[in-house]
Amino acid sequence: MAKLNFGGVEENVVTRDEFPLEKALETLKDETIAIIGYGVQGPGQSLNLRDNGFNVIIGQRSPSASWDKAVADGWVPGETLFSIEEAVQKASIIQYLLSDAAQISQWPLIKKHLTPGKALYFSHGFGITYKDRTGIIPPADVDVILVAPKGSGTSLRRMFLAGRGLNSSYAIFQDATGRAFERVVALGIGVGSGYLFETTFKREVYSDLTGERGTLMGAIQGIFEAQYNVLRKRGHSPSEAFNETVEELTQSLMPLVAENGMDWMYANCSTTAQRGALDWKDKFRDAVAPVFEDLYESVATGNEAQRSIDSNSQPDYREKLQVELDELHNSEMWRAGKTVRSLRPENQAID
Repeated sequence: MAKLNFGGVEENVVTRDEFPLEKALETLKDETIAIIGYGVQGPGQSLNLRDNGFNVIIGQRSPSASWDKAVADGWVPGETLFSIEEAVQKASIIQYLLSDAAQISQWPLIKKHLTPGKALYFSHGFGITYKDRTGIIPPADVDVILVAPKGSGTSLRRMFLAGRGLNSSYAIFQDATGRAFERVVALGIGVGSGYLFETTFKREVYSDLTGERGTLMGAIQGIFEAQYNVLRKRGHSPSEAFNETVEELTQSLMPLVAENGMDWMYANCSTTAQRGALDWKDKFRDAVAPVFEDLYESVATGNEAQRSIDSNSQPDYREKLQVELDELHNSEMWRAGKTVRSLRPENQAID
């Protein structure tokens, strides 16, 4: 384990140089890894592990669209694809990658097969951190570990296929075997992490829920809508409003930020853009800071967790969710976005 200094604050990190894939394979050579759930994180993590040479099986409900997707991805029923219960029985490491609501409903089945020495792996701290609400309380004689890739399973897989890694956090909630650290790091390397930074289950879920509702998804959509609507109200066309609100950000500026930071992006923009950004950034920061304080408090008190449990446990939650997503999809801004994306050079035939 290495220590990185971030402006005077030290963090524990594990890199591929310290813990190469060969060491990860040796660490888990006698283990069978069961991926429970084939939805958001399941495909990316399992396919990366399989391609890296680990012994992986899938546990998924059948019939289901996810079962069919697993078959399409090359998992073989009866050989590497099983019912959830059969996969849990066969495995020494159980990667519990169902949705938070599904984890609650399946927990009695999972717990029944958590025999001494097994490892229970999460990619989200939700179930353990809010155990008083979820009822997910593991037995004392199993390792309880976490690897949380900082992105979707789709991104994890795409970056892996491109020869890159997606950074992940790791945590140990319970070390029953004395091998929890080796197991969690080996799994983190195996699923395709760039580097692993230490956290706790609680810190992971607090930061994750804040990020999803904040700059990663909720806040950015709200900011997009606000700017787009102002431009449209003032007479700008849908194409112009979308390009100035979303397209330039995602296609031009954010790649520069990812490459070398916000200051470097500023340095590669016009002096007029620099001046405007520097003059207005504090006003935006001060305007949204109270919203982020409210958001973090809602996460810390468990209100966000309870709202998620209550809504996602309803039998018709998928239908209700789809109505909300369809409203987003059919908004003028994202219909304009579909057209703009179709006109990108890579989507156009060149004679």
